[in-house]
Amino acid sequence: MREPWFWRTDTPTARALAALLTPAAWIYQAGHRLRWAMTKPAKASLPVICVGNATLGGAGKTPFAILAAALLREAGVAPVFLTRGYGGALGGPLTVDPAKHTAYSVGDEALLLARHGPVIVSRDRPAGARRAAKTGAQVIIMDDGFQNPSLAKDLSILLIGEEDAQTNGALFPAGPYRESPSRAKARADIVVAVKAGPSEKPDGADMAAWLEAEGAPAPERVIAFAGIGRPEKFFRTLEEAGFTLARRIAFPDHHPFTEIELEHLMKDAARQKARLICTEKDHVRLPPAFREDILALPVAMQVSDREALKQRLAGLIKSPGEEGGQS
Repeated sequence: MREPWFWRTDTPTARALAALLTPAAWIYQAGHRLRWAMTKPAKASLPVICVGNATLGGAGKTPFAILAAALLREAGVAPVFLTRGYGGALGGPLTVDPAKHTAYSVGDEALLLARHGPVIVSRDRPAGARRAAKTGAQVIIMDDGFQNPSLAKDLSILLIGEEDAQTNGALFPAGPYRESPSRAKARADIVVAVKAGPSEKPDGADMAAWLEAEGAPAPERVIAFAGIGRPEKFFRTLEEAGFTLARRIAFPDHHPFTEIELEHLMKDAARQKARLICTEKDHVRLPPAFREDILALPVAMQVSDREALKQRLAGLIKSPGEEGGQS
């Protein structure tokens, strides 16, 4: 989905379009609240950490989930990822096998997560949690699902991007919000402000987070393309890493790249004496024949208080002697 222009534009026309869609937003919100009221969350046998946001589109959920898994492993805790497999054809529950599955079967996020630990794909979250419990893991990290009431969460982490303040603040489809920011914050155990660069904890958040290039290829002249929720973040990260952007191309989120599109991009890159580069999430969606010739920019999420976050995450795992604990 490509974000409608009027969500981030303050003009009479943009305001009028949002106003026209406000009744639809009320209906969407009423349906959302009715679903919560009528659903009894299933309790998983493992603690569940949910990483989500209040808006549609990218907020860094997958990189934050990867960071959470790394911190848990540092603390001696074995995590497993649970994701719905957005964009994939398979509904699960299934365990992702990168040697067998593709982005078109399980989704790009699932394949990216699989580089960092075991991944369960399941549109039915409680069923996915039951399968996750059979992997030998001690805790489930749910990538997205903040608005999904079907599975009880032991720790809900809400990511708020600084660009969220640049929107019209309206509920979908009049604006980008899945639910009101105040309601989302009230349901969150940890509120993380995702910033453009290193930052201290801002008011109204428990910590700050930001993306940094990690193990990036040597900077050179590139044509950058991305099919993610916030492509401007990727372009900015490239520039900060020293790359020269001959051209930047934004595709819709989770865009399925075709061979014809990529051949056009390769010809354009040759004309401009540049290399092609995309995000890691885009790279797993590329046809195999193109992956070797197209660079990917690895990024990692950083936080303002890494040790405090690690303790909070690992604190969900109780010792065997504690009542109700997980061994």
